[in-house]
Amino acid sequence: MVSIQQYIATINPEEYYDSKGDAKALEEFKDLIKEVGPAKAAKKAKVKAESSQTIMYDSAAEGLEPVYFFLLDLMNDFRLKPEKLYDSFSSSEGGGHFGDMGTRKSVMQQQGTKLLADINTVLRSVLNLIYDLREFKIKLQSYTDLNNKNKFKSEAALLSLKQVWMDKVDMQKGAGSINQMAQQLSFVTLRDAFLAANNIQDVNKLDLNEIVKRVVKQRFSEFEGWLKHSESELRKRFEIEKTYLKSQVKSLRLYSKWAKPYLKAAQTLEMEERPRDAALVKAFNTLILELTLMGKHKLDAKELAQEGTFPSHFKALKIRRDYYSCILVDFKFRSIPQKVQGQTHYAFGGRVDFTLNAYSLNQEELDKLDALLKEEELGGALGLIEGTTTESLEQLKEDINYFIGDDEEEEEVKKKPESINPFKALIGGYNEKSKPKKKEEKKDVKAKDMIIEGDNWYEKGYLRKQGSSASQKTAFTLFDVYKKAHGMASYT
Repeated sequence: MVSIQQYIATINPEEYYDSKGDAKALEEFKDLIKEVGPAKAAKKAKVKAESSQTIMYDSAAEGLEPVYFFLLDLMNDFRLKPEKLYDSFSSSEGGGHFGDMGTRKSVMQQQGTKLLADINTVLRSVLNLIYDLREFKIKLQSYTDLNNKNKFKSEAALLSLKQVWMDKVDMQKGAGSINQMAQQLSFVTLRDAFLAANNIQDVNKLDLNEIVKRVVKQRFSEFEGWLKHSESELRKRFEIEKTYLKSQVKSLRLYSKWAKPYLKAAQTLEMEERPRDAALVKAFNTLILELTLMGKHKLDAKELAQEGTFPSHFKALKIRRDYYSCILVDFKFRSIPQKVQGQTHYAFGGRVDFTLNAYSLNQEELDKLDALLKEEELGGALGLIEGTTTESLEQLKEDINYFIGDDEEEEEVKKKPESINPFKALIGGYNEKSKPKKKEEKKDVKAKDMIIEGDNWYEKGYLRKQGSSASQKTAFTLFDVYKKAHGMASYT
């Protein structure tokens, strides 16, 4: 697992890669980022921060939750708006916590697997319906072109339909069919005469003997009757299958909503593998829990200029990107979980080490960090879930829109607007409030393609510097308040 600090060092190696003052090592790391990308290069990143304070709290008798929530609330009091960036746990195989979590995960996996099997069944039905509708559309195009004002299109459509009638309908007469009569009974001109006539009146104008004319008239009469009824029947079947496709797509939406909680729970109950962690002994009842929080506070250049921290011209200066003072908190809990009597949950007593790291980051750097974390998440089990769902439907989205898009739009105008992607529920799309459509939507950009421009003179000399100073001050204040609140005399 790559730490958040390593990602930050990769995003801004000039500030947060610990090269120990070796310019050559820094350049080599930059070249590594260009060569393999930030996600892979982060594994070899050496980290540093503006400042770093660590607190250790050890109490087997008291719970560890108050330690976490005290600091969480404290960060909120400082208007840092903390977000959880990483959350993992590992239990020793001999402990009761391992068995309980394994049982819960198995239940979630079984339910999720069952629903995915139902989704796959409906998906196959959707595929078959789309192929059928495409065939119907091709067949109906000839009937549509038959009434086209363009003479050449109309004639081509009529010839195409005559060919279909001869191959599918007339051939059932066996030796009495037009093709068989032309081949076996020496009616050499019969086929060409049938194809040349546009109506029964045209047959009389053809230079043919009376026997051939009578056969052509009789067959043309049958063809005209088939032409009328076959179009009506095809259009009816086309509409019925469109309606059925719509119902199947709605079923996919429903199954997707049902499957999401189970698949998500199975993912979050996965334990982090720590084969070499000395704290996890197989026969012991031990739990290792790691958490990372990030809080940030936006710098207001105009406000800082009014206070006198920045020069007065910053009041009117246009800032090209926002800067933040950021606090990264890394928790590591080592616990002996004890099951609460009469309850299904555990009490966690033990030791917690947490480190407060200070950073100064701009908006582009934070966006890139978010992109790296998303790519890491999609590289795991959650990525497999999305691959099973959204990616498979994305290939069919154009066809679904083509056949039922208009009907869906009419319905959603009356109701709440939403995408017709049936698997959107699996990634939480239907839990969000509807938003007005924008003219241009930003596409997701991969972290390796996100280029961050270096700081200009104003940013480096003022915004970055002030962010660094503010984050160090905030980190120490959080550290000091926590230490004093808990009466700690020794700390690092």
